[in-house]
Amino acid sequence: MITINVAMAVVLAVLYSVGFYLLLQRSLMRILIGIVVLGHGANLLLQLAGGPPARAPVLGTADPGTFADPLPQALALTAIVITFALTTYLLALGYRSWVLTGKDEVQDDVEDRRVAARERPEGSLEEDSTGPDDVVDPGSAAASDEPAEPAEPAEAGR
Repeated sequence: MITINVAMAVVLAVLYSVGFYLLLQRSLMRILIGIVVLGHGANLLLQLAGGPPARAPVLGTADPGTFADPLPQALALTAIVITFALTTYLLALGYRSWVLTGKDEVQDDVEDRRVAARERPEGSLEEDSTGPDDVVDPGSAAASDEPAEPAEPAEAGR
């Protein structure tokens, strides 16, 4: 019977909780670090699920009962590649955000707030707040719902 080391289970719980906490932050750099920490937690979980170290799975060298399961090792290699690809993508995204805005915070989606306020039921207990979000941006999709003012006809005498 294989038992899981309690200390490793606690380390896994800490890695996953810190990773998810960092994913919920607004800074892209913290989100990136959260993805990396979650990747390390996934790798450690896969290695822990693989059991204790054993013999290499090569036939004719040892008893098949003492072979190590190669599946968790293959899954760990796949998790490393996925984490690396996601890390490079988020680094490029963070760099582009830094170049364009000068900060790495994720901005609020004003249009998403407008849609959520529009779909709120009539008798909801939430207060309707008026503020800068209620102003219609001329380039937004909400501006296209308003009827356009008719253009004045050009003078024919000129």
